[in-house]
Amino acid sequence: MVVVTAVVAAVAIGVAVTLIANSPATPRGPRPLTTDEANRLAVTRFLNYQAGGRAVTITVPTTSGGLVITGSVDYRAHLGYGVVRGTGRDTSSDGLIQWNSTAVFVHPMTDSLAEPPVTPPGSGWHQRPLTTSGSSLDSALLITLGLGNDRPDNAELLPQNGATWVRDDQVRGRRVDVMAGPAARAKPDTAGNVRYWVDSDSTLHRVEADVASEPQPVVIDLNARPYVPVQPAPGVTP
Repeated sequence: MVVVTAVVAAVAIGVAVTLIANSPATPRGPRPLTTDEANRLAVTRFLNYQAGGRAVTITVPTTSGGLVITGSVDYRAHLGYGVVRGTGRDTSSDGLIQWNSTAVFVHPMTDSLAEPPVTPPGSGWHQRPLTTSGSSLDSALLITLGLGNDRPDNAELLPQNGATWVRDDQVRGRRVDVMAGPAARAKPDTAGNVRYWVDSDSTLHRVEADVASEPQPVVIDLNARPYVPVQPAPGVTP
């Protein structure tokens, strides 16, 4: 009986070893982009522009809590609009927000809204310049605006500038490839600072971006809700 048990165990081990040896290797990244992956990454921003805009949820970590912006971005007018909700000490930031590439417009509100009103309030907006460094919120707003472009990127240059495949993932039941973006212009050390969740149709579902002012990345979710066209608030120039 002991001999039979030992033989069965040996056979089981042999089968397991054979299965492991013959099973396809689990891909691990980062690795260079394939031609198909580079082509899909190259057209994601162009597809956003062609669609006119996308619904977005932007999660911004901060040292005092965090901010979540729920709204839409018009990629042809380069204009965003949404509801801001804060946690921790950032609850004082609750209200409405609009932004373009140079300015941020905020409208404080005491009542929390799930969605921004289609027609922005006619008064009560406060304007400030959009800063290009030192603010995780403003960095997130700029990155979100930059996710649409009127022409595809150059697929051949993406791998040359450091774009890579990172891993497989799923977003809302859709299988996606997570790809790390290329280096910013003239800044080779920035390769991989922005990561894109792209499906087989080249649709962009999520973006993570490292910002210098925070240890946690900014997360931008797209396509979670229907896109609502953005109407400029008073004084906002697309």
